Amino acid sequence: MAVGDSALSSPMGPPACEKDAKALRFIEEMTRNADVVQETVLAEILSRNAETEYLRRFKLNGGTDRAAFKSKIPMIKYEDLQPEIQRIANGDRSPILSAHPISEFLTSSGTSAGERKLMPTIKEELNRRQLLYSLLMPVMNLYVPGLDKGKGLYFLFIKSETKTPGGLLARPVLTSYYKSDHFKTRPYDPYNVYTSPNEAILCPNSFQSMYSQMLCGLLERKQVLRVGAVFASGLLRAIRFLQLNWAQLAHDIRTGTLNPKVTDPSLKNCMTRTLKPDPVLADFVDSECSKDNWEGIITRIWPNTKYLDVIVTGAMAQYIPTLDYYSGGLPQACTMYASSECYFGLNLNPMCKPAEVSYTIMPNMAYFEFLPHEPNSTGLTQNSPPELVDLADVEVGKEYELVITTYAGLYRYRVGDVLRVTGFHNSAPQFHFVRRKNVLLSIDSDKTDEAELQNAVCNASRVLSEFGMSVAEYTSYADTTTIPGHYVIYFELLMKDSAELPCESVLSRCCLAMEESLNSVYRQGRVSDNSIGPLEIRVVKNGTFEEFMDYAISRGASINQYKVPRCVSFTPIMELLDSRVVSSHFSPSLPHWTPERRC
Repeated sequence: MAVGDSALSSPMGPPACEKDAKALRFIEEMTRNADVVQETVLAEILSRNAETEYLRRFKLNGGTDRAAFKSKIPMIKYEDLQPEIQRIANGDRSPILSAHPISEFLTSSGTSAGERKLMPTIKEELNRRQLLYSLLMPVMNLYVPGLDKGKGLYFLFIKSETKTPGGLLARPVLTSYYKSDHFKTRPYDPYNVYTSPNEAILCPNSFQSMYSQMLCGLLERKQVLRVGAVFASGLLRAIRFLQLNWAQLAHDIRTGTLNPKVTDPSLKNCMTRTLKPDPVLADFVDSECSKDNWEGIITRIWPNTKYLDVIVTGAMAQYIPTLDYYSGGLPQACTMYASSECYFGLNLNPMCKPAEVSYTIMPNMAYFEFLPHEPNSTGLTQNSPPELVDLADVEVGKEYELVITTYAGLYRYRVGDVLRVTGFHNSAPQFHFVRRKNVLLSIDSDKTDEAELQNAVCNASRVLSEFGMSVAEYTSYADTTTIPGHYVIYFELLMKDSAELPCESVLSRCCLAMEESLNSVYRQGRVSDNSIGPLEIRVVKNGTFEEFMDYAISRGASINQYKVPRCVSFTPIMELLDSRVVSSHFSPSLPHWTPERRC
């Protein structure tokens, strides 16, 4: 097949090179035979893991066909697998879940009992993840020509890692990838060159890492063709960092010296070699960043930027207007769909509008099943097990919860993502990410559900009870107008003396009590990553939530079935609440957080 022969095409033209053409042919091959590939993947997983304790427990007896698998292996959640995971974490090296040794745990942003979930993985999974990464630029090159003529300014970071009692590393999936040889010794690719050196990305200190990455981005500002981060919130944090630190950055550029706060030895050596005095660039940074108006700052500083590469689906959609403001409306590309449990697929039309993003599931990554999703339903009945749908058999327009079986030892595992089928590429379905199940609040990688929020409110009420007060009603929302974003909780209080509001110190204590109650992912975002701002409590006038109910009923809600929503995003409701606020209070300090120790 010639370089230009590919069913994947765009108005911009053919594949950029033979390497791209090979990657695009692979996508076509996998998606054209999705069901056959899925059958092969399941057989491989079941065959290699036939003697594991988990599969033997369900008497699969070495069977590799779908019918036996579906009839004998139950669908599970994390809590069902926790005893096995704990044994592995404690040092049991027998083949419990996987015949291949568990190489490490990937910590999920989802939590169980307030702590990150531990996802088992094996060494070869790095190859699978690398394979999906290798497909992203060949697709992007179809839509955006000339990316080999410049660089990408990507703000990438590692996070803290711990060891389980049995000695296995536990860390986020991206930290695992960035620290791997797949990333550190990746071959040169002119279409995928970063301004940030590895030393900056791999620096464990978030300030030093961000400072150095921003400095490199400024030094090479005319070479930058795309700007990105993993999540939209991460890119906005980088812009806020520039707002706070541009004067020092300009000083470093002017003098050719490095901020003394950058002390990491390898990073300091790397940056010292890079820096040369450049008063013209320093004057430019001074001029642009000292202006009050930061609209379009991304294209003002990096004028050749063609698009932003960030995730803006799901909870990240709330950041789209702010990204538009800072970028002057640049396209926002969502390129791939992945999680700690598994990498799933990619966006074959990456320059589409954020609301139109659909991900094509790559059938070679894992075995995929889909639980039909009905609102207000668990998908289970008392009389019969759920009917799961195979990858090739989902229906356009319907919503499903994703269920996966992986090479690393997750079998019929409910990921918790709700997806809507938007179409097919060949025989592989394409999905729009609808939402994460049961998540009320999310600013960055944090996910707070209703039970966690309720527990946090109860702990705030305990503080108030010391002063003869309690929480009569509450709701919440994720405020992303600030950088970083923060949780806002609306309280209507019940007080013995309705004329006497609690003092500032009491409600500040309530804010901190709530933060201390939230899960470790939230607290790490507050303490270590600086990705979440202090929690805010807004006290509203008595009767506000009755007005809230009246408004909902006027719009058709049933008075008999009405329940106060614990999270709001509808503008008229938020305007109503904000118009009734009598006082506002923030957490006075950081909550407790230390890297988790598994025991």
